Amino acid sequence: MVNTQSLTASLFSQLQNGPALQQVSQQLGMDSGQASQAISAALPLLMGGLANNASQPQGAQSLLNALQRDHLSGGAAGSGGFDLGGLLGAVLGGGGGSPATNGMGILGHVFGGQTPQAANLLGQKTGLDSGRSGQLLAILAPIVMSFLAQRFAQQGNSTQLSQALGEENRQTGGGGIGDLLGGVLDQDGDGKFGVNDVLGLLGGKR
Repeated sequence: MVNTQSLTASLFSQLQNGPALQQVSQQLGMDSGQASQAISAALPLLMGGLANNASQPQGAQSLLNALQRDHLSGGAAGSGGFDLGGLLGAVLGGGGGSPATNGMGILGHVFGGQTPQAANLLGQKTGLDSGRSGQLLAILAPIVMSFLAQRFAQQGNSTQLSQALGEENRQTGGGGIGDLLGGVLDQDGDGKFGVNDVLGLLGGKR
């Protein structure tokens, strides 16, 4: 079960402890304070995108299927556990060939063709250039997915996943990006985010 600490806060605390923060800061060429601030802005953005994906039952089930298929067993996290050090090492080591560690591929499912806009938004919030913002999102995306898989995929309950992400989005404000996320995730151009957009993002495009 999910504890009372928010998903974002729980994951952020793990990224703050141990060598993870230093590894990310070195990869991005910034000090640990800058990296911490950037991560704290990026996590709600990713969680907000996933919450929108999971806001419809079909989208929630598609997300759960992806978590179970690519991020639970046999992936970088291994046997259902959340091995942050091993996963981060695989991501930073160029593990893009695996769905579990392919950050840009995951971002493509979360934000569709609007990943650059999401990176620009993060850059506006953090002062990073869009290149480093996009790089940070690509580093964090597999970590977020593995973290959610460890929390939810073994239970196999898409409703619980949808509800938890929805509550997370309400608590964090989705990184303050509600209006932009709506536009980013409106894949079929009808002015709203719905089932067709979910299927366009998550439907069998691995």
